[in-house]
Amino acid sequence: MSLIRWDPFREFNTLPARFGGLFGKEWDAPMNATAWNPPVDIFETDNHLVIKAELPGMDAKNLEVKLENNVLTLRGDRKFEKETKEENYYRVEREYGTFFRSVMLPAAVDAEKVNAEYKDGILKIVLPKRAETKPKSIHVAAA
Repeated sequence: MSLIRWDPFREFNTLPARFGGLFGKEWDAPMNATAWNPPVDIFETDNHLVIKAELPGMDAKNLEVKLENNVLTLRGDRKFEKETKEENYYRVEREYGTFFRSVMLPAAVDAEKVNAEYKDGILKIVLPKRAETKPKSIHVAAA
């Protein structure tokens, strides 16, 4: 079973297209001005916290990653590609426009050593854990 993220405002974004231009020319553009949320995976290893975000078709220069007060913020903008005339499209399902995601991180992250890499449409952010928060193995001596 797959989970689908519910956006209560998605239906409002498609209203102008459903009414067929009743609202005037400014509403005839494809859904490129709506905000969207890229899907993210967050997982933990022994030494790192890793965040992967799906951002296909974006340029790395249009991405902003910021870490402040243990909150990681992803921000960017995916532009609508105008390769063909808008009226030649049958359907526009990919989402365009600006996005903004925030993730609250544990205090155990070393903010000075964060590494971010964008490759093949995936933004991977590796946040090393602080040394004092890593589990320590304690040797038990036999009596």
